[in-house]
Amino acid sequence: MKTAKKKSMAGLIVIVTIVAVLISAGCIGEKTPPPAATPTPTRTATQDPPPALTPTTEFEGAVSLANVNDIEILLLESFPVQIHAVARGEHPDSCTKVDKVATRREGDTFFVTITTSRPADAMCAQVMTPFEEVVALDVVGLKAGVYTVDVNGVRDTFELQMDNIF
Repeated sequence: MKTAKKKSMAGLIVIVTIVAVLISAGCIGEKTPPPAATPTPTRTATQDPPPALTPTTEFEGAVSLANVNDIEILLLESFPVQIHAVARGEHPDSCTKVDKVATRREGDTFFVTITTSRPADAMCAQVMTPFEEVVALDVVGLKAGVYTVDVNGVRDTFELQMDNIF
């Protein structure tokens, strides 16, 4: 009977020690609400296009520019023609996710901005996590010609062989 009691007591001490370590490391504690998102300024058509953006993998806040490695432009066989930009890249950890995708066209260039977010106090595995985002571009009504697509500074072009008007 004494042996069973000693084993139970030893097990209880181990559990209390583990909980104490987790609390001191900040893994267990009071949940705090995430910080309120700050609005991002929007650009107007009269502003200059942004310079080639260099995505960062360091977080100064909860929102960051996605790290895009390459893009692929898909011309779908339809009328009017549909164009999709497929962006591929890597998140710096397992908690980061695509937050927003914004698209605008200035002249013959489509600018796509992909931002990411992550929980501020999350404990995340520090592993590069691949992502793929498919973005439909509004090409209805465009004249024949060569167009540029810029996704977070990564560029490619496509050509419309004829006016895309139905």
